[in-house]
Amino acid sequence: MSYRLPTKAKSWSFSDGWRATRDHGGCVFIDLRDREGITQIVFDPELPSHGDLPRAAHDVARALRSEWVVGVRGVVKSRGANKNPKLATGEIEVQAIELTVFNKSDTPPFEIADQIDTAKRSACSSATLDLRRAPLQKTLRVRHRINQVTRRYFDESGFLELETPVMVKYTRPAAARNFLVPSRMHTGKFYALAESPQLFKQLYMVAGFERYFQIVKCFRDEDLRLDRQPEFTQIDVEMSFVSQDDVFRVIEGLVFRIWKEVLGIDLARLYPDGRFPQMPFEESMSKYGNDKPDLRFALPHVDLTDIVAQHRGGQVAFWQEIADRRRSGGGGGSREGFAEIVKAMRVPADLAGKMSRAELDKLEEFVKGMGAKGLARAKVDAGGGWVQSPLAKTITPELRLAINQLLDAKEGDLLLFHVWPREHSAYRDGKLAGPSGQEARTHPGERARGAMEVPLGRRPAAVRVRRPKEGGGWRRTTHSPGPTTTASTCSTATPARFLCWRYDLVLNGVELGGGSIRLHDPVVQAKVFRALGISDEEARSKFGFLLDALRYGAPPHGGIANRDGSARDAPQRRREPARRHPFPQDTKGNGSHDRCAERGGSRTAPRAEESRTIEPR
Repeated sequence: MSYRLPTKAKSWSFSDGWRATRDHGGCVFIDLRDREGITQIVFDPELPSHGDLPRAAHDVARALRSEWVVGVRGVVKSRGANKNPKLATGEIEVQAIELTVFNKSDTPPFEIADQIDTAKRSACSSATLDLRRAPLQKTLRVRHRINQVTRRYFDESGFLELETPVMVKYTRPAAARNFLVPSRMHTGKFYALAESPQLFKQLYMVAGFERYFQIVKCFRDEDLRLDRQPEFTQIDVEMSFVSQDDVFRVIEGLVFRIWKEVLGIDLARLYPDGRFPQMPFEESMSKYGNDKPDLRFALPHVDLTDIVAQHRGGQVAFWQEIADRRRSGGGGGSREGFAEIVKAMRVPADLAGKMSRAELDKLEEFVKGMGAKGLARAKVDAGGGWVQSPLAKTITPELRLAINQLLDAKEGDLLLFHVWPREHSAYRDGKLAGPSGQEARTHPGERARGAMEVPLGRRPAAVRVRRPKEGGGWRRTTHSPGPTTTASTCSTATPARFLCWRYDLVLNGVELGGGSIRLHDPVVQAKVFRALGISDEEARSKFGFLLDALRYGAPPHGGIANRDGSARDAPQRRREPARRHPFPQDTKGNGSHDRCAERGGSRTAPRAEESRTIEPR
């Protein structure tokens, strides 16, 4: 078996160094690394029964340096009382008989060790060296195992693994930009790299394959960040003759199986019925200000608009304006018609006590940066009164009591009040919860939650999954057109009133996957395109092949795409999020291994004037 020397070698006296520096008793000890871990090798020149081979190996071993590639043949023996509990192979050692040096190595730019910061790699080859470290090796091994479990699960469930084209027609009217590939045979024309197999897996359903899956590579020309790369892998699923719940059950079964077989975690202990919780979109947006809430923070938002209006603002000037507009009909007489809404968040006393005045001032500047007028706050005293707040001087006792009861406020709690424009309220609430609740995670592990029923014209909602003792689950969303409405409804309702069979899978505030029940009626599909502002001509130009297919008896169908395999990265997300990709690109899109985006990297890159010809109008 072949091994690779780690950065540190050790002699009989266990002195650290590039090679054995002393050999008490004539023995040399080194640690050898392969993909299974580190193994101690003993070179004893007096090893009996093997002639001169052990002595020759011993002489070569004394000259070894870090990262040399070597092969060892020897005898495996117990280390007896000298076991090393820190190593997986710590109970044994190999007494070397033969040693072969396959290749030498220059001194690496950094130490190949488990715990080391290699974020500032400068050499192109450093990314490859980084992959020699055990944490990254483990990440890719886990990915391999998840892929195998996924394939077995879907095969046993009657799915077919089918391929879809990578070079496709540009069709996305308002989504992530596509990468372009110039055509050699058609001058000035380009292919788009598929950002998902969405349209083609629907064509598989029209063709009668009924159950499709694929572990597929996708491409999106987006700004890079810690958890986003231009190319990524997703587990793509589509099924015919299914409801939303059928999709949920299939993916829940997959995630349960992956976590148990690969990670050794039985999610059935947290979810005995094998189902993840579900949360309506509106509840998620209203309570957590986010379509993918992280329930570990446990800081829900409470809408005070109705109660403020009932008390006519409670003598708080900027609340009175909202109440007066409602009384005068400026909000249409309903809470939904308000231009602005009042919300509050209760920070528990144990957390509030840790927040300094400077931190609270920073929080106020944070919300002002998002367009708010400010962040009012009040602390609750033993009698339910408000202190450390200008609101305490003007608010009526009746409104203060009503707010305390609605928020379940107790002594020492910190109440944060804010007024947002309605259309931005939920998004900004979610931004506020993050810095307010960094220490408010009431659960130490992950949990799951889900949601549904989302207006077509709104931001997407999400379904989420989490490990034991944290928050996540299923939820409906609004990315692409997929409403539950009929053709007549499309003619009369506005997009913001359409409800969609859309859903996402979320882990600790991170969207892991999303999907929908698709439109299979070509009449409804055409009307939805018009409702989204896509003309019949544009729809025919970009989606003609799908519209034609739907005309020939498309079955009801739906599916989901789990980016990065749902469970694949969850346990490693906090450890090395930037290296879940073996060969990542930097923030400028340069490959860590080949600098692929540097000037001169491609002699066939399209000219700017040519690429503009396929941009959406």
